[in-house]
Amino acid sequence: MTPAPAPRRLPRPKPITPKAGQESVWDYPRPPRVEHMSQRVVVRLGGEVIADTTGTVRVLETSHPPVYYLPIESFVDGALRPVVGTSFCEFKGEAHYFDVVAGGVVAERAGWTYPDPARGFDALGPRVALYPGQMDSCEIDGELVTSQEGDFYGGWITKNLVGPFKGAPGTMGW
Repeated sequence: MTPAPAPRRLPRPKPITPKAGQESVWDYPRPPRVEHMSQRVVVRLGGEVIADTTGTVRVLETSHPPVYYLPIESFVDGALRPVVGTSFCEFKGEAHYFDVVAGGVVAERAGWTYPDPARGFDALGPRVALYPGQMDSCEIDGELVTSQEGDFYGGWITKNLVGPFKGAPGTMGW
């Protein structure tokens, strides 16, 4: 039996130069930074609003669209169902997962939290991040978010961001 070929690794790209009012994900730091936001975030699943808050934080990391973390209490009752299994982030610590449930729809392992985050990431402890591509919609101040390509990072792309963005096949080595 012939082994499967190794995934193709794309070369590190040339960052797009941001214009006025834009952010380049290539200007984000590594290790990541946590930033408190006052923008209104609304998330829908199964035709229902499952979260509506102005108490988010976002995590900024080089080459990644920001990941938004919403206060657990901003979710409607029953929307977050804990599931078995964890993963580990070298910066944030151990992540625990949720199925996200509403309107008869179950988005499996579509949410995660860091209940005991690493030092410097304390703001993530009482919050949940979501993969926007598994929701009906995620909005930031009325702007519909586009999901980051791939199924690993969960970044939220808005019109003010420029990349290229890590996450697509072949970009894991950036």
